[in-house]
Amino acid sequence: MPRPTLPRPGRRARVRPGVALAVVALVGLVTACGSGATPTGTPVPDGELRLAAQFAPRSGYAMDTDDAFVLAQLGSAEALVKAGPDGTPQPGLATSWAQTTDPRTWRFELRPGVTFHDGTPLTPAAVVTALSWVAGVAAPPRAIKGIGLQVAEDGPAAVAITTAEPDPILPLRLSSVNTAILAPSAYTGGPPAAVGTGTGPMKLVAANGTQSATLERNDAYWGGRPQLAKVSVRYVTDPAARALALRAGDVDVAQGLPESALLEFTPDSGYDDQTVAAPRTVSLMLNQSAAPFSDIRVRQAVARAIDRTALAEQALAGSAVPASELYGPAVAWGSQGPPPAPDLQAAKDLLAQAGYGPDRPLTVRLQTYPNRSELPTLATAVQGMLREVGVDAQIRIAEYGPQEPELLAGRYDMFLLSRNYLTDVPDTGSTLVTDYSCAGSYNINRYCSAEYDALLAPLATTTDPAQRQEVFRAAAAKLTADAVGLPLVHSQENAVTRGVSGYTVDPLAKSLVTPELTRTG
Repeated sequence: MPRPTLPRPGRRARVRPGVALAVVALVGLVTACGSGATPTGTPVPDGELRLAAQFAPRSGYAMDTDDAFVLAQLGSAEALVKAGPDGTPQPGLATSWAQTTDPRTWRFELRPGVTFHDGTPLTPAAVVTALSWVAGVAAPPRAIKGIGLQVAEDGPAAVAITTAEPDPILPLRLSSVNTAILAPSAYTGGPPAAVGTGTGPMKLVAANGTQSATLERNDAYWGGRPQLAKVSVRYVTDPAARALALRAGDVDVAQGLPESALLEFTPDSGYDDQTVAAPRTVSLMLNQSAAPFSDIRVRQAVARAIDRTALAEQALAGSAVPASELYGPAVAWGSQGPPPAPDLQAAKDLLAQAGYGPDRPLTVRLQTYPNRSELPTLATAVQGMLREVGVDAQIRIAEYGPQEPELLAGRYDMFLLSRNYLTDVPDTGSTLVTDYSCAGSYNINRYCSAEYDALLAPLATTTDPAQRQEVFRAAAAKLTADAVGLPLVHSQENAVTRGVSGYTVDPLAKSLVTPELTRTG
């Protein structure tokens, strides 16, 4: 039976100017990126930037949570290592690093002349305090969980960092925003205090919960005097509200706008729309720890029922790429081919084999969150596709934070998740472990396969990029064969600016406010 055509916005998929592709040797990241916000006026000395941010801190800027991404994007907190736009490790608060004669230990030379926002100097002791704290929390961040990280002073200007086993990607792990170094004063009582304790170009001076924040210029910044004097942040989780704030002139930068809203923010109107192809996949997570998705036939039925090409080209108006596997064209090892065509009769047959049909209809919960504008749209489209094969998917949309404990505990049915698989660590081996291995700390699918875990074993010692990428490909193929979740589309990152120069969307979602960022008028 033919599938009804999904409603399509009144526009064709567009190709935006200023988009270039590059393949990078180390991690194979292919990025599409503009040249930064186009200068449209005279630079405003000591200007103020007003930002509508896509995600709000939900844990009081705790460094061991995803709130660390907020601190990094706002230019407040920095780690020993930076991840370049191509995913390669670059100097941050450390200027160089090397493995010692003990392959489990790396030595990091600290950058001289760095001071924290409270005026104290960056020292080996400060690094030991910060990294020891984050490695010692009850649930360490995904980037460093389970590696047995220990840190010690190594002379007056270096630290030695040791892991339980040799770790070929330790410098990349230490580009994680969760490993940012705060001043010793941040750790004097309770969780680290982020206000006034970072090293970045902007100093966090006021934090109003999940509503707003204020940052001021760090005149002593080691990377040179920042152009902006102040950054005012509003945390606006509703995409339509972010677009409204930009339209009203209340903000200068709005992250993550709906594709439909981008039509009005044109260069002729004074706006700069930047969109980058990101290593990000929207997947339909399926809880394998309980019925009905503990049965592979039900998972396979869902895969047969969903038209991923229609989701990308119609529901999302061509602003995404249909996914055939976990990895897509944004990375060199990703699948370049189209996804399988839907087969509704095969889906119904699989459901019948699993005991579901007209006499025993299947009802499931389909959850997602609103911060990314494409997710509610995709949820509605998926609901309609599943209905055609007799599955009633009841949608629930709520903020991600309160839902996460339930997801990790396996108390859900289906969940639409947008995941950047190079964000935690710019080497996807980390994501393959945390998200899909038996001991994975972010294994929302509740998948466990000894065969899959064995596939990942070479990543512990392999440093050759080509060999690592072969493991990535094999792991993705295994996940597809076992119907672990369902990759739907590979999405993009966007932001729109007005009166701003020097802004570039970071495909790894770690950088936003930089010393070069300038208001124009």
